[in-house]
Amino acid sequence: MMLKLNRIHHIAIICSDYQKSKYFYSEILGLKIVREVYREARDSYKLDLEVGDLYQIELFSFPNPVPRPSRPEAAGLRHLAFEVNALDDAVFHITEFGIEVEPIRVDEFTGKRFTFFSDPDGLPLELYER
Repeated sequence: MMLKLNRIHHIAIICSDYQKSKYFYSEILGLKIVREVYREARDSYKLDLEVGDLYQIELFSFPNPVPRPSRPEAAGLRHLAFEVNALDDAVFHITEFGIEVEPIRVDEFTGKRFTFFSDPDGLPLELYER
């Protein structure tokens, strides 16, 4: 029998400044807050955010998280990519909040345009045009 994975259920991100990251993901990126809980035993918040109608990001806060390895090519998760309909509009929107965005590039295999930026902890994020 072969393992059948249906889809990605969620992506978990640990942040160093919960309020700053909550604002970034919910207000700047516009992800819908599904639920927020404070787990007293862990002194930790868990914020569930909806991406479209299909995916979810879990944003965690923990006291004194270990810093992320150097970027861009550290072992592990390379980046998180979000599909957008209009890349220029998306870039305009996030730069209005003072977010720095790399120059737009073109994927040599698909011909699609994309760019990178970072969340408040330096996690590389990508906008990929549909």
